[in-house]
Amino acid sequence: MEQILKFALLWVVGFGSSGLGNAWAADGPVAAEKGQAIVDKAVAFLKTQQQKDGSWQKTDREPPAIAAMALRILMQDPKEGAASPEAKKAIAYLLSTQKDDGGFYRTMLANYNTAIIVSVLAKVGDPAVKAPVAKGVAFLKANQWTEETQTGNGQKAGADSPFVGGWDYGGGRGRPDLSNTAMVLEALNDAGLKKDDPAYQRALKFVMRMQNRSESNPAEWAGNDGGFIYSAGRNGEGSSSAGEYKTAEGKRALRSYGSMTYAGLKSMIHAGLTKNDPRVQSAWQWITGSWTLDENPGMSGMGQDAAKAGIFYYYNTLGRSLSAYGQTMVTDSKKVAHDWRIELIDKLAANQKLDGSFAGDAKWMEDNPVIATTLAALAAQDALQDLKEHPAK
Repeated sequence: MEQILKFALLWVVGFGSSGLGNAWAADGPVAAEKGQAIVDKAVAFLKTQQQKDGSWQKTDREPPAIAAMALRILMQDPKEGAASPEAKKAIAYLLSTQKDDGGFYRTMLANYNTAIIVSVLAKVGDPAVKAPVAKGVAFLKANQWTEETQTGNGQKAGADSPFVGGWDYGGGRGRPDLSNTAMVLEALNDAGLKKDDPAYQRALKFVMRMQNRSESNPAEWAGNDGGFIYSAGRNGEGSSSAGEYKTAEGKRALRSYGSMTYAGLKSMIHAGLTKNDPRVQSAWQWITGSWTLDENPGMSGMGQDAAKAGIFYYYNTLGRSLSAYGQTMVTDSKKVAHDWRIELIDKLAANQKLDGSFAGDAKWMEDNPVIATTLAALAAQDALQDLKEHPAK
């Protein structure tokens, strides 16, 4: 449940008759204090979960990217930083996972792990890490689908392939998806890859094929709500974790949902599009029309039990995307304005356990408290950083 905001000063300037979600204004300092408390408790929990080798994985099935997410929290926390003992151990562990091909992984999910690890190591600031990061970037660029990529049947993908420009999980030529592609684009951005690099423009073409916007997406399933789906499907038919439905005209349509729409928004920004681009505006319209922190919007189309599937990944992509987009307020379909930083911090605080951990639905491993806690704490840090840069008025 959303918590009642604590200050009785109406926030009027700049909204006119649009309505106010955060009617009790000047809540920034309280939200910042609450947000830091979330991070403090999460860090304390994560420290108890770090393994002797510097990782946070308890089984070989758990990806090394978990350690990178935990490391990012430590590095972004002014009380910890990259020089803390836990961070140093994590950095050494992550560097030990780099293969001769430049990727950071064990035996599977090569693109997924490499992208998350490159994003974090790129922020370490140690010259000794620069070369491994550069090799990781080269690995990711080499694994992007192009027209020349060999498909499973030994044929070249070709210019018309809906896979071109995307990234799959890695470790074999599976079909690319928006989640992995968004993670790679963030890694390339964090590593400082120049915006004129062809990888961005190829990726943008793939990202556009995931948007429910028929003006820019020729796929038969494409609608016009501006939201995003998960993948191009096995044969270009499209696939959404939020399911599909029939329109009034009997057309097959794929349901947009929250975590992928924020991933799509972030990807467009990383690929160089601006707020004024109609494709970005279309995604923003879906976001404002579907605003909620109570569930991963769109997922309830698969049944109410699925509404909170991937909720912490949703919070994570929401925080990262809205920070990148540069928008502090989201005005919903009822013309109510929401300060996403304050509301996100309130929601996270209400869901944190006494030991500092978080836990969610099992669908995407969010029942693992280490995974859920890293996603939640990173979302809190994004909100905190945005509040610092753009204080609530």
